Amino acid sequence: MSRSALVGNVTAMLEDAGFLVSERCAVRPKSFDVAARRDDTVLLLKILGNIDAFDARTGIEMRRLGTHLDATPMVVGLRTRDEELKPGVMYLRHGVPVLSPDTALDLFIEDVPPMIYAAPGGLYVNIDGKVLADEREEREWSLGRLASELGVSRRTVSKYEDGMNASVEVAAKMEELLDAPLVDPVDVLDGAEDPTDEDTTDDETDDALVAVLTRVGFDVHPTTRAPFKTVSEDDGDEENVLTGHSAFTQTAEKRARIMSSLGTVTRTRSVYVVDDASRDAVEETALIEREEIDAIDDPDALRELIRERAESSA
Repeated sequence: MSRSALVGNVTAMLEDAGFLVSERCAVRPKSFDVAARRDDTVLLLKILGNIDAFDARTGIEMRRLGTHLDATPMVVGLRTRDEELKPGVMYLRHGVPVLSPDTALDLFIEDVPPMIYAAPGGLYVNIDGKVLADEREEREWSLGRLASELGVSRRTVSKYEDGMNASVEVAAKMEELLDAPLVDPVDVLDGAEDPTDEDTTDDETDDALVAVLTRVGFDVHPTTRAPFKTVSEDDGDEENVLTGHSAFTQTAEKRARIMSSLGTVTRTRSVYVVDDASRDAVEETALIEREEIDAIDDPDALRELIRERAESSA
């Protein structure tokens, strides 16, 4: 299956599941392919045939964007270099959850989350330690007896009851011995690792645009692989602002259109800063000349100008 067809299939599945899906981010470089929202759940999705193509820098950016846009970064893929992705399993690449299309369909269409996750050393499950302890005590089994039946140490069983996860094989044996369900589903939507201060990239940022937005009063988060240059926010409860900057070419117009679609999905405003604008907006992305933004000195004034330009195109 071609990657374009795979993206189309995943997009159609999300729409069937009730998600509002953005326009595809058909510009390069790109950290994600589409954004999707259902109620308060927002996804940033990278869709790949071979997930080995998902590199560390893209993972860092997706996790950062997830933080700034209150979204879950996620990869949907078919295989690694060595094997097909297994259904019902959540993988992790560079801190980002990875699902096969079948697993994603089960999660979003059938509301059936995966029960297994892959980690170094094999496949594992989340054990409900309280249920395990209750079932063991109800049968009047000691820690030692259960440990002996499982072929592990007494300390290991104690750790399972304290919340340590178990291999698929051990969990299956525990459920068989105690005749009770002990496994909790994997929380995919909270499965991404938090970005850290060490998660940096060497890509260049638009320092001039960052300086202007910072002077205006925004807390600015530069991007390196997204269709926009920054995600900007202030201390209030207003929407975040996606910002781009370049000469107004056909590629810039395409980026502005994608930003408008992403803004609808992620509930953000979008603005594209250009040297010379012949119109007010591209769809709902406001166009503002650099001289105009240089003259603005507070975020409310910038927000009002963005609203006016965006609404003038409606």
